[in-house]
Amino acid sequence: MSKLHGLIAAPHTPFHEDGQLNLEPIEKQVGRLSSTGLIGAFVCGTTGEGLALTLDERRQVAARWVDAAQGSGLRIIVHVGAAAVADACELARHAQSIGADAVAALAPCYHRPASIEALVSTCQHIAGAAPDLPFYYYHIPSMTQVNLSMAQFIPAAREAIPSFAGLKYTHDDFMQLQECLAIARGELDILHGFDELLLAGMTFGLRAATGSTYNFAAPLYLDLMAAFQRQDLVTAAARQQTSVQLIRLLARFGFPAACKAMMELTGIPCGPVRMPLASLQPEQKKLLHEQVESAGLVNWLSRDV
Repeated sequence: MSKLHGLIAAPHTPFHEDGQLNLEPIEKQVGRLSSTGLIGAFVCGTTGEGLALTLDERRQVAARWVDAAQGSGLRIIVHVGAAAVADACELARHAQSIGADAVAALAPCYHRPASIEALVSTCQHIAGAAPDLPFYYYHIPSMTQVNLSMAQFIPAAREAIPSFAGLKYTHDDFMQLQECLAIARGELDILHGFDELLLAGMTFGLRAATGSTYNFAAPLYLDLMAAFQRQDLVTAAARQQTSVQLIRLLARFGFPAACKAMMELTGIPCGPVRMPLASLQPEQKKLLHEQVESAGLVNWLSRDV
């Protein structure tokens, strides 16, 4: 897989109202991402509630995304991280068998790797289950509580893992991010994971980003990126401030559930979130939608073209 340049959505996993898996919207999700100019999907990650799915459900979701994305130009990165390394390996083998473009894994987050060596060994086992696919380590210490130095991890992973392709870096330590970019030297992908800090990441030299709000507000971020490319930093900063406004609004309602509620506004309902997350009640959805409208944020939502 060639180096990544552009926006990659972290898509929502659709559920029926009773919480059961609903695969039907995935074709529409693929079409929306492709038509709005995104380059890929990071499937079954944090936004996709991957760790709230059974292994069989994760296989079903991954297979549906890979099948639906055929001919779309989207690159499908399947997140396979799990509490049990054996489960992650099983999911990685499955991802390779169905023709995914890459796999990614976060660190086990109950019994956690406590050293760079332990983390590299864990990733080596997972990547080795899908040796033909690029492997990305998903660094998200706010969720895993694994906050080892990525500047130390990258060279160790490159030496130990032939398929190591880079990081999904969802962390606000920008000093470490700059170190990672310097070490990667453009030979590895560093996928930025904070939508509200996209512009800051681009000033550091990031070329690709993965995020939740790209599912329903891609035009906002694509306009930000275009402004940055033409060196119009005033417009780029204004677009980033709009992103911050949107994300703060969503956070007031509970970010995961509010993001799913936003999908309804774009015409692709993805249902509720799964326990232990709490879904929005109808009156909460109504209030959220009203506030999005009144703030003018609806003008930046993805629509069918």
